[in-house]
Amino acid sequence: MRRSRAFGSGLLSVVFLLILLPYCPVEAQDSAATQAPAEQAATPKQPEVDRLIRGAEDLRKAGQGAEALTLAREALAITLEEGADPDSLAAARALTLVASIYVDLHNYGEAEPLLRRALQIYETKGNQSDAEAARSRLTQVAELQSGTATPAEIQATEPRRPARRSFHSKQRGGEQSPNDAAPAATEKPTEWQVVPVFYGTDRERIPNEKRADYNELRAHRLELGRALVTIPKNHEVPNIERPWALHLWYFGDVFEGTEDPKEHFTLQEVKALSKGGFLALVRERLAASSRFKNHAIVFVHGYNTSFDNALYRTAQIANDLHFDGAPFVYSWPSGGAIATYGWDRESAEGARPQLREFLDVVTKETNAKSISIIAHSMGNIALLDVLREMNRDKPAGVVINQIILAAPDVSIDDFAGLAKSIKGISKGVTLYASSNDRALEASRSFWGSYRIGDVSPAGPALTPGVETIDVTAASTEVFALNHSSYAENSDLLGDVEALVEHGVHPPEVRSGSMLPVKSAKGDYWRYLPRKGATGSTTPQPE
Repeated sequence: MRRSRAFGSGLLSVVFLLILLPYCPVEAQDSAATQAPAEQAATPKQPEVDRLIRGAEDLRKAGQGAEALTLAREALAITLEEGADPDSLAAARALTLVASIYVDLHNYGEAEPLLRRALQIYETKGNQSDAEAARSRLTQVAELQSGTATPAEIQATEPRRPARRSFHSKQRGGEQSPNDAAPAATEKPTEWQVVPVFYGTDRERIPNEKRADYNELRAHRLELGRALVTIPKNHEVPNIERPWALHLWYFGDVFEGTEDPKEHFTLQEVKALSKGGFLALVRERLAASSRFKNHAIVFVHGYNTSFDNALYRTAQIANDLHFDGAPFVYSWPSGGAIATYGWDRESAEGARPQLREFLDVVTKETNAKSISIIAHSMGNIALLDVLREMNRDKPAGVVINQIILAAPDVSIDDFAGLAKSIKGISKGVTLYASSNDRALEASRSFWGSYRIGDVSPAGPALTPGVETIDVTAASTEVFALNHSSYAENSDLLGDVEALVEHGVHPPEVRSGSMLPVKSAKGDYWRYLPRKGATGSTTPQPE
C-alpha cells in the first residue's frame, strides 16, 4: 500500500475538509463568432486571431469539434491578453465561437458561462441582433441541460434560417457560416453538471494512462493542471456524494464501490498542463464570469486529504456557492489517512515554495482582479507563511479580497505574529473556530496546547485584525468527505458566499445567526442557528 510510505506520528483521529464557493452552471451559444470589418479590433495580433478563427470554423464544419475547440480557445486567449478590452465585441464573438463548439460537443455546462458573458457584452454594446440570438440560445441550452428537450427537438422547432455569411466566409467566396451547419446528432442530455477546478500541486505524479494522478510523496516542484469534476443533478448542499467505501481508521479508504456520475461526484478529466495552457483556460473561464466577474477562489486543503478528495471539495464549494469565477485548489502532499499526521505536517511546511509560486501565478498572470483564499486546518501552516512573504510585494492592480481561515492548526503564539505580518494584505481576515473539530483535538493532544482554530472552555483565542467566529454549533467537521449520512449545516456556506461576493463586515451584518460576544479579551462572534431559519439544515432543539 503506497500510503505506508507516508507514515506519520500514529496520531489520533481526524476528519474534515471545508466549505466554500459558488459556481454557475455552464452552457452554450451558437451566434456567429464572426464580425463585420468595421467591428474588427485594430490590434497587431488580429491577423493571427482571424487565422485561428477561420481554422476553427473549417474544422467545426468538417465535424472535427475537438480540433476546432483547440484553435478557438487559442483565438480567445489572444483576444483576452493582458491590456486588451475584455468587454469588446471581438471578445464576445470569440466567446461565442468557443461556446458554439462546446454545444456541438454536447458539453452544455462548459458553454453556458461563455454564452452568458457574451450576452452581457452584446447588451452593453447595444448589439441587439447578437444579443437576441444569444438569449434564445441560452434558453435552448437550459432545455438541453434539464432534459426537457433533445438536440433533434430543438432543431425541429427552429425556423429555417437563410445562410448567414460571416466576414471571413465572404473572403473565402461565400461559404456557409458554421452557425448554419446541421446540429449534432441526438444525444441524451447528461444528468450531472461539470465544474472545472484548476489545480497546483507539489505531489509526486504516478503512472496512469487515463488521467494525471498523484500520490502523497513530495515532488518538490510545482505542477499545474485542470480537473473536470462531475456533480449529480440530485446533489444536496453541502454534501459530496461518493460511493460507499470501507474505511479503516488508521489507513483511510481501502475499498470503494462503483461510482456513477448520475449519483456521485466523479472525475471526468484530470489533465496536467503547461503554464501557457493553464493560463489560457483560466482566462477563458474568467472572461465568461458574470456574477463573480474576474474573481478567483483558492482553496488550500487540510490534513488527511488525498489529491482526488481535494478536487471534490473544491468543486463542491464552487458549485454550492454558485461561483462562476475560476476555482483553484493547491494540493500539498497529504498522506490522506489518520496515521499520517507527522508526514502531513512536514509536507505542509515543505510546500511553501511551491504554494508561493502557485499564488504568484494566480495573482499576477491569470488576469483575475479579485482573489479570495480559503485554507482549512493544516493548510494554514503553509498559507500564512506565504502570505507574510507576499505582503511585502503585493502585485499592483490585484486585490486579495477575503482570507478565510477555517480551524487553523497553528499555535496561538505563532498565529499572533503571523496575523500581524499579513495585516493589510486583504480586505478582511475571518477565522472560523470550533470546540469539536476532531483534527484539532488530535493536534491538541500531540502538541499539548490549544490551537488558534480551537475553542477552549474560556472561549476562542482572539487576535487583533482578525474577525473570529465560534462555529461550534455548526461544527467544521460536517465538511468532511463521506459525512453525508446525516443533516449537515449549510449556513456557513452562506456566510462564505456573503464574504466573497460582497465583502460584508462585521459578521452580524451578513447574518442574524452571527451574534456578537463581548469578553474581557475582546469581541468575537458566535454562530447560533435560528429555529426555522431559511436555508439552515441544522437540526433544531425541540
